[in-house]
Amino acid sequence: MVEATHCDPRTYPLLSQIGTPADLRALPPKQLGEVCRELREYLINTVATRGGHFAAGLGTVELTVALHYVYDTPNDRLVWDVGHQAYPHKVLTGRRDRLASVKQKDGLAPFPTRSESPYDTFGVGHSSTSISAALGMAVAAEREAQAQGLERATRRTVAVIGDGAMTAGMAFEALNNAGSLGTDMLVVLNDNDMSISENVGALSNYFARILSSRKYSALRETGKKVLRKMPTAWELARRSEAYFKGMVLPGGLFEELGFNYIGPIDGHDSDALVRTLRNQRQLPGPQFLHVVTRKGKGYAPAEGDPIKWHGPGPFDPASGTIFKEKAAGPAFSQVFGDWLCDMAERDPAIIGITPAMREGSGLVEYSKRFPDRYFDVAIAEQHAVTFAAGLACEGLKPVVAIYSTFLQRGYDQLVHDVALQNLPVVFALDRAGLVGGDGATHQGAYDISFLRCIPNLVLMAPADENECRQMLYTATTLPGPSAVRYPRGQGSGAKIEAAMSVVPVGKAELRREGRSGLAILVFGTLLAKAAPVAEQLDATLVNMRYIKPLDIDLLRELAQRHTAFITVEENATAGGAGSAVAEALAELGVSLPIHHIGIPDRFIEHGSRDDCLAAAGLHAAGVAEQIERFWSTHASGLRRSAAN
Repeated sequence: MVEATHCDPRTYPLLSQIGTPADLRALPPKQLGEVCRELREYLINTVATRGGHFAAGLGTVELTVALHYVYDTPNDRLVWDVGHQAYPHKVLTGRRDRLASVKQKDGLAPFPTRSESPYDTFGVGHSSTSISAALGMAVAAEREAQAQGLERATRRTVAVIGDGAMTAGMAFEALNNAGSLGTDMLVVLNDNDMSISENVGALSNYFARILSSRKYSALRETGKKVLRKMPTAWELARRSEAYFKGMVLPGGLFEELGFNYIGPIDGHDSDALVRTLRNQRQLPGPQFLHVVTRKGKGYAPAEGDPIKWHGPGPFDPASGTIFKEKAAGPAFSQVFGDWLCDMAERDPAIIGITPAMREGSGLVEYSKRFPDRYFDVAIAEQHAVTFAAGLACEGLKPVVAIYSTFLQRGYDQLVHDVALQNLPVVFALDRAGLVGGDGATHQGAYDISFLRCIPNLVLMAPADENECRQMLYTATTLPGPSAVRYPRGQGSGAKIEAAMSVVPVGKAELRREGRSGLAILVFGTLLAKAAPVAEQLDATLVNMRYIKPLDIDLLRELAQRHTAFITVEENATAGGAGSAVAEALAELGVSLPIHHIGIPDRFIEHGSRDDCLAAAGLHAAGVAEQIERFWSTHASGLRRSAAN
């Protein structure tokens, strides 16, 4: 267990007294501003020690305080979207002294997690789920109230979603459903887009207070009842109200979806937030509150560059210096970014696409050099895939840079819109395998399993940085869809060749010919961890390179001169590359012992990447131990058979 940190009452006199939101609600409203100041300072000083999601949380301090102050959490349900902005929520809900452990092994989860706290009502990690989940909870509250003979549910439900997450279709599907049902719930849009900051101020706060007041609501509802008896007047009044709100407020879309829109309101004015939330808590039906905040609020370096400070490592709070570990070589994402720039130089048909992951996917330089061939489609993985399919239909060469975990969201589109039509879309699968601090929601543990069953698709797993570059190039030469999976972080330090050449499709590479009778077949970068034990056991070592198609000819040859196989991959063993080898051997009519090493059938939680590999038994010692144990058991069995 990671050690707790102390919240010194001399530095944080109010925050040190808040163990739960009930303690917060016991304070007079006039002290909330000071609570926010202390909370923001505590976040800065605590996250600085270990790193973690930072700028987003600084932007939601006042909103978090106001929500827990007005709503009776955890009885009232508060659902956060993604969770990058939920560190203040963790501090106020009994986890203050463990905040420094976030993302660390045995520490706090990086996102809201139901098993961690009753205040985390829904587990998140991928975006745009909050409104759907909150609607489900609100409908459940209504059913409970009906069973008790009550007209309205006493338990309230709130979803907090960012403007980035609102770009995903799932959010609008949920809004459409909620508006049609008329269920009591509140959606808070945390809008931190700087371009609309001028809309925040006295006038917009005035409108928010007026439109959320009970007097306005009562007048509005009474007017509706009277005017409905006069159809012509009712239609005129309805259109007039819509016209008025559309002229002075940016909420027409949400009103059309069936929500009562309030805002925009200054998300850093705790007094205005509390007053507005108190009003909205009493209003029936779907409510929408538009809150404008600033990422990194209260810490100048993060305000100036919120992207850089989204998830920094440890840093010096005074100087704003982020401490970074020295890297032995380029990360795989940089290898990809450099390759894409090189390809774009030589081929004008190359198009780069990302679903809101420019920095993480290594596309910053490409976006600057080739802006007309760079498309950030926002948090919309499904659209990203089908958009690429449309480009491919017209002879362009789209390359979709996407994390393994996020491709899960575009699976239907990958099958129907790309593979079924055999379109030449290249998927650069970053973060394939275990990612570390972001934990179970972000582990790229399943892509081999869900991709290798798709017809027409070619699936590659490079062993090092140079092979990654060459495989990406190979993918652009293929007539159909392809995917190249590579892990987070640095590789083994292989020399990267500037020249690009095709890696023969479906052909593995024999790295070592052994004499012991054991063949170790490795898919991807775990080859470096398997090589020493192959030497030790005098085993054959194969860099398989292709998961689909497999090198069937080599498998047949190896089966003729070996007594056992071991497969190694950084993917779930269930349905993974090892399973593909077993299926191929069965098809060949070959029966020999085979052992699969990969990610076990459980979710691997957060920690460093090395911690996650160790938890899955995929660190160097774990891979060696599993190989040695299997071979020892198999060799003993062979000796017993020979003796008999």
